Amino acid sequence: MKKTTIRNTTLSILLFLLACLFLAPVLIVLMNSFKGKFYISDTPFRFPDQTTFIGLKNYTEGVAKTGFFNAFGMSLFITVGSVLIIVLLTAMTAWYITRVKSGFTKMIYYVFVFSMIVPFQMVMFTMTKTVNMLHLDNPVGILLIYLGFGAGLSVFLYSGFVKSIPLEIEEADLIDGCTSVQSFFLVVLPILKPIAITVAILNVMWVWNDYLLPLLVIGSEYRTIPIAIQYLKGGYGSIDMGAMMAMLVLAIIPIIIFYLFCQKYIIEGVVAGAVKG
Repeated sequence: MKKTTIRNTTLSILLFLLACLFLAPVLIVLMNSFKGKFYISDTPFRFPDQTTFIGLKNYTEGVAKTGFFNAFGMSLFITVGSVLIIVLLTAMTAWYITRVKSGFTKMIYYVFVFSMIVPFQMVMFTMTKTVNMLHLDNPVGILLIYLGFGAGLSVFLYSGFVKSIPLEIEEADLIDGCTSVQSFFLVVLPILKPIAITVAILNVMWVWNDYLLPLLVIGSEYRTIPIAIQYLKGGYGSIDMGAMMAMLVLAIIPIIIFYLFCQKYIIEGVVAGAVKG
């Protein structure tokens, strides 16, 4: 009993230290967002005091310099649009290739799995040229590109979950007069809710924080938050660190709130999608 108590106490301490290690960068960004930019480089690890504290000045200047609210709207549109089509279309794809047993669907499944291990850097130059040729270099076109890059993991997770759904449920619906499409939307899709939420969470965190793909596809004409923040860099390598820290805090807050509301579904959905079947 005593050994178990010691082991549990040691594990709790280690987990607490690990949590502090992960939270430290966020805390450093937060406290530096309230300092004058000339003090951030000199005392980055000190809490703001009477000398260094400047209130919300960094936030107001950062919002004005970056056009933050326009960038926020663009990020919101791209994130919501991309995640919606990823969640819906990959669910339909996974359901089809799982239920229809053939060499073709098996090949398609492995193509999706293979796409998960292909580095983005390997295809980004070819992708950029293709995007320009197809006129996808706009906020609507980038939704399709995110669908392509996000489909691999999403189909993989969905497929594992679909295998756990008894086929008799769908057969009963067909006997009752439902078409295959009606059976999917009325019966299968509600059952997929746990894994669908997991897929949504993973893709929201990816798309919202992505910098490279929007930069390559839509450039500076349509600024997302990560791109807008880069415009706080001045000439000769100067950076308004105070405003940048403040904008990073504002960029982090929405994704943290979304994650806190949905976190309970992550482990449930990932385990269900990766293990069942």
